[in-house]
Amino acid sequence: MSQPGVMDVTVKKRAELALNDDFLRKAVKFTTERLRNGKKAASEEHGNWEEWRERGRQIRLHTIAHLDYYLNEFVNNARANGVHIHFADTSVEAAAIALDIATHKHASTVVKSKSMVSEEVHLNHVLESAGIEAIETDLGEYIIQLAGEAPSHIVIPAIHKNRYQIAELLSKEAGEMLEPDTTVLAGFVRKKLREKFLEADIGMTGCNFAIAETGSMVLFENEGNARMVSTVPKTQITLMGMERIIPSWTDLEVMATLLPRSATGQKLTMYMSGITGPRRSEDGDGPEEMHIIIVDNGRSLQLGDPEFQELLNCIRCGACLNACPVYRHIGGHAYGGTYSGPIGAVLTPALNGNIDEWNDIAGASSLCGACYEACPVKIPLHDMLVYLRRRKVEKGHGNKLESAGMKGFAAVVSNSKRFSTAIRLGQIGQKVVVKNNGISMKLGPLKGWNSYRVAPSLAKRSFRQQWNKLDEELNQGKKEMDSSVRNRMEQILREREGGGQHEH
Repeated sequence: MSQPGVMDVTVKKRAELALNDDFLRKAVKFTTERLRNGKKAASEEHGNWEEWRERGRQIRLHTIAHLDYYLNEFVNNARANGVHIHFADTSVEAAAIALDIATHKHASTVVKSKSMVSEEVHLNHVLESAGIEAIETDLGEYIIQLAGEAPSHIVIPAIHKNRYQIAELLSKEAGEMLEPDTTVLAGFVRKKLREKFLEADIGMTGCNFAIAETGSMVLFENEGNARMVSTVPKTQITLMGMERIIPSWTDLEVMATLLPRSATGQKLTMYMSGITGPRRSEDGDGPEEMHIIIVDNGRSLQLGDPEFQELLNCIRCGACLNACPVYRHIGGHAYGGTYSGPIGAVLTPALNGNIDEWNDIAGASSLCGACYEACPVKIPLHDMLVYLRRRKVEKGHGNKLESAGMKGFAAVVSNSKRFSTAIRLGQIGQKVVVKNNGISMKLGPLKGWNSYRVAPSLAKRSFRQQWNKLDEELNQGKKEMDSSVRNRMEQILREREGGGQHEH
């Protein structure tokens, strides 16, 4: 699942390259903010968003808890509809099945709509190695295919490129200079791909949701290319993660409300297609033959795991990426795998089952919980990142210096006297390195932090010191008030005694 050539460097090195790319940072920030604001507006307009989030979560929890039942129901109904069902345990097996179908059909060209699973199994590389042309028809996917890159975002693959870079890529493909105008560029791609749709031997799609009760699959899109891919070629192949099941069309109503709003801020995508088997005699279009490849590739490893089973609830909306302060600074390629952002930081090592290879990716998070707040089905990704870090240490991948430092920290903070002493020593010792209320020196643990920011200095008075001071002031005030009240009472008593004597 890793991008070719990225695992020879750490996530820190890849992040450093991204942080030094001013354009990438601006482009990613601009688009993620637009998507995040769109989601916020759409969810607020909806009114009872939290209730729908909880309903979505319950649907996913129920489905994954009974995945064997619903998967079996889907398969039986899909086969009854005339669909050929294939199961793939691994990414290699999934790509091999797709290649075998294409070879059996003597295919020379395959047109593809957006599919993260096909990216996950590196299907394009497998097909092209066999001499079969694989063409991405989603605009963003087509752009990064020309650039020879992996998607930088689950929903918007080319989030890191501007129209000038896109114009340069498309001009090379066109053999002439194209204006960096979105209308011109989209027009060229539309014309180019329309020819490919008509020539293609096979159409290949992903699957947003699979409906168990009817054996149908549902695609969400905005460009109409998925409908072309699934209707024009004579053979259709769908790659589907085994967890994409939902029980019924009624459940789809909830998902159709949550997914578009969370992904792009839309009430509904431009196209939502429900496909139930190949073309029938009374149909005007559609494939003559339809195959669905149900992919495991590590997903079943999460079943029964109390810490990671909820990972399978993900509906691939990308909202966690748009909310994550880390992703918004470094983009998707720094994560090194097919899936990026908080979901990628958990999903990649979980699906691979290989913490040895991905032992650093769980550290690419501030654990702020923004991903959980953004997730339409309430996946606790911030908790899962902590679980991954724990498993990393348990497998012996922890940094010895860091481990020693944490033990020292625990020894200090577990004793109030030691903690207070350490604070006082720190307040005195930092005076030699503090400048403008911050510590900018790049030394030891501060080196990485201070490469892009200034470490805050210790306050002149700690919270505990301020609390003690406040307590002293309150006690002193109480004493003064008690003394004043006592004096006044004594004065009143004296006046009364003096008055009584006078009357007597």
